Amino acid sequence: MIAAVAGVVVAALGAVAAFSASGPGEPAQGSPAGSGTGSDRTQSQASAGGGAGPSAAAGSAALSAANGGCDRPAGQSPVVKVTDVNVGTAVTGYGREGDTEPLPMAIAATPAGGSWLAWLGTNGRVYLGRLDCDDHLVGAATSFEGIDLQDVHADANGGVVLLTRKGTCHDGPLCGGSSSPCNTMHMIRFDNAGRQVWQRQVTNLGASLGGYDNGARFVWWYQHHGRLASDGTNYAAYFSVAITVQNGDCVDIHEGDRMQVVGPGGALVPGQRDSFEVGCSHSWDTRILWDPRTGHYAMVCATDNACRIAQPHPYRTVASGACDNTLFGGDLVLAKGQGYWTAWSQGGQVRLDHFTTGASDTTVRTAARAAHPHLVGYGAGRMLLAWESGSSMAAQAYDAGTGKPVGGQFTVNVRDHNYQAFKAYADGSAAYPAAGANGTSIRLARVMPLTA
Repeated sequence: MIAAVAGVVVAALGAVAAFSASGPGEPAQGSPAGSGTGSDRTQSQASAGGGAGPSAAAGSAALSAANGGCDRPAGQSPVVKVTDVNVGTAVTGYGREGDTEPLPMAIAATPAGGSWLAWLGTNGRVYLGRLDCDDHLVGAATSFEGIDLQDVHADANGGVVLLTRKGTCHDGPLCGGSSSPCNTMHMIRFDNAGRQVWQRQVTNLGASLGGYDNGARFVWWYQHHGRLASDGTNYAAYFSVAITVQNGDCVDIHEGDRMQVVGPGGALVPGQRDSFEVGCSHSWDTRILWDPRTGHYAMVCATDNACRIAQPHPYRTVASGACDNTLFGGDLVLAKGQGYWTAWSQGGQVRLDHFTTGASDTTVRTAARAAHPHLVGYGAGRMLLAWESGSSMAAQAYDAGTGKPVGGQFTVNVRDHNYQAFKAYADGSAAYPAAGANGTSIRLARVMPLTA
């Protein structure tokens, strides 16, 4: 997880001078058309304690007149519905699932209960399609220029997709080694038809600033995945970033993470109190959420700075780990009452830690043995932990207040990916996009809601 970089690598970036530049990212209209729709196939499975149970009725795609949401049935134990979505275009494969490799797909919940499904094509484009209540593709997909997909987030008027585009390095020169390529990170705002409304670069490269110029913040081959969150008006991107620092007659390239907030018109929000130029040093697994109770964005990273799960800006240790190349930061969810739960793994042991503004006050050593856990909110007062188990995934619900298990383990019959995420839905369900049956399909797993 820790790779050699050009020149001398610093262990902490507190001494790195901040460089503030918004970079290009002008509002733009329109987006190229993508693929059409294909056929979808749905199957259901019910399981508790790891065994398959009777099929659950998937119901229709009709919207509920009472609340405008999807009419998904709730049960007393988790029911998993798997839908194969034929997207009609080639989807980037899983590869080795490394922290520097492309992310194939991501999903976002809409307020009405449907979804936006994003996937990385094999042609230098990121595709976006809308799913109905039964997780079927509706209408034609659109696409945007992009060499790497990061995340997608939705609201009542559309949403935002976070993606990477090609940039320029310039000459430097580097003090040693190589960090090519020098790419950029962008938010793309889209409307409810999937059309681009604006774009905003959240790195800072431009015509006069390349990746090998002092003060550059760019995306390189090193870990660069990112996540989105929204306060309902603005969007925040938290992602790993390369940091260029002058060193005499040459430049060194360091690595950390960065958080930027963009307003509803596509401009960076000046002086936003939670944003920062550089947070964790040698960061990977950047996770973010909006906390309406505090009015702040909350974040955690995995970092080789003391090998820990930490909060950035300023550094605060959440959970102490070890420098054995097995430290992995899972996801971040709101706890019941106050604070947060984060899932993480060390040496294959999955843990849940509760914290507020610093060190963990509760640690749960779960029964899960895995290298890459996932965590997502799962209805009122619950959260869902999932992890790779053979050729599929295992999962278990937990109380979001106490951290105690709720029911037994069950199977989610899709392939795991180390860096893809479950997303929570207002009806209490959670969905996960996974590799499909062939190169032009995506298999969507939905864990249906539980009764109160």
